[in-house]
Amino acid sequence: MATSTSWAQDVIICDLCDKPTQQFCNSCQVNLCETCVKKHRDEFKSLIHEIVPFLERKIQLVFPECREHSGQRCELNCKKCNTPVCVKCIASGPHKGHDVEELTETHEKKIQKIKSDTEEIKAKIIPKYQNEDHKIGNSISTTKSKIEDLGKESKELRKLWHQEVDNIFDKIDSLGQSLGEENLNALQGYHHKIRNLISEMNKIVKQNEKLSTSNNLLEVNKYQSKLNQYQDFPRHVDLKFPFLASNIEKGKELSIEIGGYTATLKQMSQTSLSTDVSRLTTGIGELMDKVRVIATIPTNYTSLYGIACVGGAEAWIYGNNKTITRIDIHGALKDTVTTTCQDGPSGISVTRGRELMYSDFISDTVNIVRDGKSETLITTPRGWTPATLFCTRSGDILVHLFKRNGLQRKHKIIRCQRENIKQEICNDGQGNPIYKDGPYSLFMSENNNGDVCVSDRNADTVVVVDKTGRVRFRYDGTPARREKSFGPGGIVTDALSQIIVTDINNDCLHILDQNGQFLRCVNDCGLGRPLGLSVDSEGRLWVGLWKSGEIKVIEYLQNK
Repeated sequence: MATSTSWAQDVIICDLCDKPTQQFCNSCQVNLCETCVKKHRDEFKSLIHEIVPFLERKIQLVFPECREHSGQRCELNCKKCNTPVCVKCIASGPHKGHDVEELTETHEKKIQKIKSDTEEIKAKIIPKYQNEDHKIGNSISTTKSKIEDLGKESKELRKLWHQEVDNIFDKIDSLGQSLGEENLNALQGYHHKIRNLISEMNKIVKQNEKLSTSNNLLEVNKYQSKLNQYQDFPRHVDLKFPFLASNIEKGKELSIEIGGYTATLKQMSQTSLSTDVSRLTTGIGELMDKVRVIATIPTNYTSLYGIACVGGAEAWIYGNNKTITRIDIHGALKDTVTTTCQDGPSGISVTRGRELMYSDFISDTVNIVRDGKSETLITTPRGWTPATLFCTRSGDILVHLFKRNGLQRKHKIIRCQRENIKQEICNDGQGNPIYKDGPYSLFMSENNNGDVCVSDRNADTVVVVDKTGRVRFRYDGTPARREKSFGPGGIVTDALSQIIVTDINNDCLHILDQNGQFLRCVNDCGLGRPLGLSVDSEGRLWVGLWKSGEIKVIEYLQNK
């Protein structure tokens, strides 16, 4: 059986059909079976065919048939016309008198030229192009890097300018309020004085009217006129209401002035952009050598799940019941919302307008609290259940969705603008899931460059994708060299675009730069089982301790 198979593999097939070759045309260099010999002769009747048994074949050049003279093969090459010709073409045909050479000689020259060209292409030209390809590739990478760096610088500058503008108008609002209150207090004081004088004069009028009809000489004689006193009208309040003056030269300078306070913003030249960004960025702050716990806040939750800061000194928190409570940095209860959730919310966040949002995994909705009442904001796609939430600076809402798959869960993140889904983040460029199947919810944040940073507890990894959903990098906690495996929980980003994530297994926080490079761990401030995490407007971290229900407020950046 093996011999038969080997023979079948070595059989040479006829060039005109699928039968085994038995004959060979030396003239045309064609493999033929017995049946196709006649067919081959009939197809080229005008030519002489040297048919021999296949084993007696000769490997030789095939001379083409002459187009001008039937039955003749071209054995010469016309140098003038650069075309194969037969002897009749030279003797009396269209190529009479032209210089010719043997076609075999022409063939040999062509073969040598082909080999020479091929060798030069292989040895010189391709390496030259490959070198250029490498240079272009490097240039493309460098250009992309420069574009990315420029974009980052621009975003940093945008952030700093916006902050500076906010500071300016905070100052203007404060001055306006202060100056306005001074005027208002003066007016109210003057108003009060006028009313008191009116009341006094009304009393005097009544007394005088009574006295004018009195027959008591003694009482009438005691009368002292106060007319001159009231004729001197109280001095009117001199109001100096603040005037808001502004000057706008688009593309050049913006200035604003109120009550002696002046602020000016000038457009920066491109050459100073990088330097100024560096100078201003380093002025924001840097990591403290030793962080400082400025508050430890007890809560009424036996298990604390999440935190969402409101401004600089308050936060919404939720845990193992239906309520979401608002507390301040001193632990004082400011507000309580009883949710519509059967088993409590599965995630909370705060909008730019400081409105509370929460997800309800029973009704598959994301709700918003307005005037103390819950309204449905988003209904999730059928089969998908909402969990954690994050409201971006642009006002978009990131929602973690999961779909039950037996004991496991599939996960994805959607970006919503109001009730409309703008983006889904679930698979990479090869169609593979970005987030690992598993029972744990994802925690999310958005960085200043638009990256979506996700804490995937099912994979014990932080996954960062860019604004298009392409995976930029993953962080598995290895550089921190902790005793136990990495257990990521709550995640935030700060003004420096740093990424901070809780590690529930190692009782610490990991701090990364925006490219995933490990910077340091925060593990020296009594963080027992940290899970929830939020950052307030003062740049302080609010860390929720899952088991104890406490919150630690931590300062970790210092101003330069």
